[in-house]
This record gives sequence, structure tokens and C-alpha cells, in this order.
Amino acid sequence: MFHFVYADDEGNAYNHPNLLAVARLGASFVEPTEEELIPLPEGASLTMIPNRTPIVMDIEGNFKKYTKTGWAVGALLPQGYTRTLLPAFVNDNAKPTLPLFGYSMVAFKDGEFYVAAKLTDEDDKWNPRHFNTADLAQRVKKLTDKFPDNRIIKQIGHCSLTYGCFTAQNIFYNRWEGGIPVSPVCNANCLGCISLQPSECCPSPQQRINFRPTVNEVVEIGLNHLISSDSIISFGQGCEGEPSLQADLISEAIKKIREKTLSGTINMNTNAGYTEGIEKICKSKIDSLRVSLNSANPKMYDSYYRPNNYDFENVRKSLLIANENNVYTYLNLLSFPGINDTEEEIEHLLNLVRETGVRSIQIRNLNIDPDFFLKQIPLPESEALGVPTFLKILKDELPGVEIGNYTKPTRD
Repeated sequence: MFHFVYADDEGNAYNHPNLLAVARLGASFVEPTEEELIPLPEGASLTMIPNRTPIVMDIEGNFKKYTKTGWAVGALLPQGYTRTLLPAFVNDNAKPTLPLFGYSMVAFKDGEFYVAAKLTDEDDKWNPRHFNTADLAQRVKKLTDKFPDNRIIKQIGHCSLTYGCFTAQNIFYNRWEGGIPVSPVCNANCLGCISLQPSECCPSPQQRINFRPTVNEVVEIGLNHLISSDSIISFGQGCEGEPSLQADLISEAIKKIREKTLSGTINMNTNAGYTEGIEKICKSKIDSLRVSLNSANPKMYDSYYRPNNYDFENVRKSLLIANENNVYTYLNLLSFPGINDTEEEIEHLLNLVRETGVRSIQIRNLNIDPDFFLKQIPLPESEALGVPTFLKILKDELPGVEIGNYTKPTRD
């Protein structure tokens, strides 16, 4: 039996001996199953969800509000884990929107915490123990001194030390996937944008870059970082807008970098809405594109991305262009239990992958307040099958497509 977990005002977590845990799947409250829960993994953290009334189950199997003192509790998962269920709570008093985190359901059993998640990829490179080391500030200073006029380095130094961004930190550790932000503008108004939010919504956890870099600034970082086969530089970071809007800059930088080295992988994280820019970047011999979307259903996509001057057809065309230019394509699927695992959403996704030659699907837990999100999107008409079933369908129906969570090197 999985027991209910709640938090006091100081953020201390408790398990209730007489009440059982309830989860949320889309807009529905459900009883969690063994298949959907695992012991709280290393790197995960519990978080209090304030001003939200938990939903619990009594020993007779009745769902009800927990009316005594205590707030809902969720878990924030490390990379490599896909959320299967949401925390069960209600916002009785119309309290402000929650911060942009990927809240997962938490329970307690046999002396330990459990979380609604499945391990879907393993890569020790993203283990938190490799980051925020004692010498990080010194490393930031060393590279800043090496390139004193490079504004990108100053930006990602701030991201490294203030926000703890792993891809920014990798530039200073000179290893693995390192981020190079280039775009202060975007062509979408995502509900869960982590770098720019209107004041009436939740606060953004990162500050967007406010300048357009030069080609030389990008090339300096690229050549300094691409030193081995497992080195990756990635455009399109949390602290910027849409990188393909800087297609001329990126294309020229790629050409100059490849004139000096063929080592490592050049990647771009993108919404792929600016098809003309995507085509230019693909023809400049970028190695991989990681295309973010919350759905392959145009109506569902539009409700979250709220695009400017493009639509989902542009995304589809961009994926086709990338495939034609032998660019390795990932889908970065922003996953929400009870939505992406519905029959109609799965069918849209399978059709897109098969048509466009996508090579890999990365599952990313959508960071957003569940109540806020569900009020903004068209709710699917078909039944939610559950995230474990969803993952199994993807593996069975797309045997040649990798299902995971990480961007990998694509060059030997």
C-alpha cells in the first residue's frame, strides 16, 4: 500500500499512516499502480507544493480532500527519468500559478519514498555529482580571462554560477554537451517558456540573453570546446529564444568551425518553425537537430507554443528538410501524463515520426503548473493509456527509433 505524503509550512515531509496516496493522470484522479512507481532515485528531490489541497484515499477506497494542516508534495526528477503520474491536489482558493517545474507524484511505502517515474535512459555524464564543483568559479574566471571580449562566455558564466545550468557549466569544464546561446528573440510564446514570461504568469527561472553575438564569439567557444568525439556544442538554450532566427550567424559559424576541426558534434535545439532558417542551417552541415514539441497534433501544438508567423506544417517541413540533408533529428517531446499517452496523441506522433524519418525521441517532463496547463489546451477525447503503456507502444511501433532522454554525439 502506498501512503500519502504531505508537507508542513517549513517544508518537512511526512507520511500519513492511515491515508493512501492518490495521483493525477491528466484531469483525472487515479490510484497509482506498482508499475508506475519506483523508489526515489539519486538526484531526485522532494518539493513542497504550497497553497494546494492534497487529494487522498481512505482505507475504504474513497477519494477526498485532505482538510487538515499540510500541503501537497511532489518530486523533481533527474535527467533520465520519465514522469508517469502527477501529484494529486486542487487549487481551492485560486492561488497563484506554480513555478515552472516538472512535478511528479510522491508516495511512501515500507520506510522509503516512492516517485511516479520510470528510468528511460542512462548517461552518467548528467549525474549531478559532476557539476557545481568547488573549482567551477575558478574555471569560469579562467575562460573569461582567455576570451575577455566574448559576451557569450559572460552570459553562460552567469548561467553556470547563478542558475546551475549543466550545459553552460560544460563549456567551462571543457567536456560533453556545452550550450551556446545566440538568439534574444523567439517566434513562439510557449506557456512554459523558461526564459521569458509575462508578469501575470509564473516567474521564469532563467534570464534570456539580450544581445546578438558575433560569428567570432561563437567560433571561439566552438573551437575551444570541440576537442574530442564526445564533445557537443548546442545552440538553443534555456536562456535564449529560437536559435534558427539567427540562421545566418549559425551557418557562418558552423562553416568557420568546420574549416578548423571536424571533431565533435554540432547540434541545435529548436522549435523548427522557421523553415527557411532551418534549411540554411542544415545545408551548412550541422550534425543534429533536436526539435521540441508538446504534441504532433496541430491544435494541441498551437495551444502550447502559440506560434508567431509559423504553424505546425512548418515544423513538419523542417523535419523533412533535415532528413533530406542527412541531419540526425531528435524529437524533444514535452510530456504530460494523461495527455501524450492518449490514443489520439500517440497516433499523431507515430505518423509524424514515420513520415519525417526522425531518429530519436527524447522524453522531457513538461515543467508547468498542471491546472494552468490543462485550462489552456484542448483536452483529448480519447482515453489515457498510462505512460508505461505509451512508452511500450513507441518501442514496439518504432523499432528503429531510439527512445530516451539525452542528446548523443553523432560523429565518430
